[in-house]
Amino acid sequence: MKIREAKEDDIKQMQIIINSGVGNKLSNSEYLRSYDHEELIFRKAKGWVCEIENQIVGFSILDIRGNRIWELFIRPEFEEKGIDRKLNDIMLDWYFSQLED
Repeated sequence: MKIREAKEDDIKQMQIIINSGVGNKLSNSEYLRSYDHEELIFRKAKGWVCEIENQIVGFSILDIRGNRIWELFIRPEFEEKGIDRKLNDIMLDWYFSQLED
């Protein structure tokens, strides 16, 4: 398992993850366009992805300007493996380090 900062090439896989779950599937799949993710990850916030065997299995995005977690999604088959906790911890550690600056 590897957690790293999200990059532009990850956006398509992130959108697939959003729509892959039963409980977390958004009713409006157009809600999060590539532009939305690009804007958040690279201009307003920061994002991270979790990779297992070179496949993105989860991601999180924190909107620092809005002081909120914007997204945290895990592929259903990778739930209950602690990935969400690791993404959340990295995201919050980064957030609080920004407040100290």
